[in-house]
Amino acid sequence: MNLALMVAGLALVWAAITGNFSALNLLLGAVIGALTALLLRNSFASPRLLRRLRRIVALALVFVWELMASAVRVAIIVLTPDLKSALRPAIIAFPLSVKSDAEITLLANMITLTPGTLSIDVAEDRSVIYVHVLQLGDREALIAEIANGFERRIAEIFR
Repeated sequence: MNLALMVAGLALVWAAITGNFSALNLLLGAVIGALTALLLRNSFASPRLLRRLRRIVALALVFVWELMASAVRVAIIVLTPDLKSALRPAIIAFPLSVKSDAEITLLANMITLTPGTLSIDVAEDRSVIYVHVLQLGDREALIAEIANGFERRIAEIFR
């Protein structure tokens, strides 16, 4: 973004926040905006930060989609007249490719927050996470879905 345009925009934001659009207040806003832009130019101009922000938004969108889709699947299971035949609970060992505490915690929380799945435990050597599922069709398909969805996007954010 052009520095002059950004400073002008920050000056207008300053004037809007203070409620005073006088020339002196706009000038003060421009000075504060210019100093802020100069101090933080390396942080905001970094393409790495923008790339990471896009990846975070992509993960949030995938999570919202999975949340809605799994809520519908669980609702269908619950509304099935013969509930015993609809339920196929299982515990699977999901092999982890993420290794840091933050990555594993985020993945475990996303799995737990998705209806129909619950992260139970992480192995001592951090190689697998145990996941309880309400209805297991194909074990390998579930592992691939988690690996290509949440885990891959979490790894992209942290690397």
